[in-house]
Amino acid sequence: MAERLADIEGRISSVRQLSAVVTAMRGIAAARTHEANARLDGIRAYARTIGMAIAQALALQPEDEDPPAHRGQDCPPRHLIVAVASEQGFVGGYNSHVLDAAVRYGAGQGDGRADLFLIGDRGAMTAAERDLAVACSLPMAGHVDQVASLANRLADALFDRLERGLADRVTLLHAVPGGGIGTEIAEKTLIPFDYARFPPVSRAQPPLLTLPPAALLTRLADEYMFAELCEALTLGYAAENEARMRAMVAARDNVGRTLDELTARARQLRQDQITEEVVELATATISGSDPA
Repeated sequence: MAERLADIEGRISSVRQLSAVVTAMRGIAAARTHEANARLDGIRAYARTIGMAIAQALALQPEDEDPPAHRGQDCPPRHLIVAVASEQGFVGGYNSHVLDAAVRYGAGQGDGRADLFLIGDRGAMTAAERDLAVACSLPMAGHVDQVASLANRLADALFDRLERGLADRVTLLHAVPGGGIGTEIAEKTLIPFDYARFPPVSRAQPPLLTLPPAALLTRLADEYMFAELCEALTLGYAAENEARMRAMVAARDNVGRTLDELTARARQLRQDQITEEVVELATATISGSDPA
């Protein structure tokens, strides 16, 4: 009995240590979510500034000219799906939700309908488990400070595929934080670039240009796309950590129930041990007082 009680007490100690780890992971995930959300206002302000520049540049275009053709316009029809998954685990069904959205576009099926460009090593592992074909992948940012660098690498990889004729359309899929219990997936068309979002704005004093309007628009469109990538990656990073928070809350509840069960079991074993000792003591006392 004493040995069993020692085993239970050892398990209680281990569960309490696990509870501390779960609490720490939840706190880290909460801090990272808050930090990522705090960066969004700056990213969106930057995108608005580029958008205003595009609107002014469109007003400088000759009336008989269309905006510059988007990258990949002359490529054979080929859809590229960029899916932002998680870099690390303990996120519940987060990666499955992201991949489900990509599969709905036909990505990863290996039938030529759409290629899958996956962001996040843990998401790549989930894709491999589901036998999804991944055309290209990159690690997801491990910290919000790495988002801009990742957006640069992702933009370079996308432009390289477009210039090699491997895609004529690019759709971006990413989770957004604040989705409650489930995971909300947002989608955005990167290519073809939609200039219609920016109604031309004329100024009384036109800006001085060092580039032809068409070349300026091309560069501004690339810069706006970079801002969109930064926003999507930041939202995905926040959503990943939010999913981890939910997973840790569930883990904490499970650990709490396990700890309660073990504590109750240890209490019962102690009572049984005391009862046995009392019985043994009483038996010894009776035996010692026997006249025989």
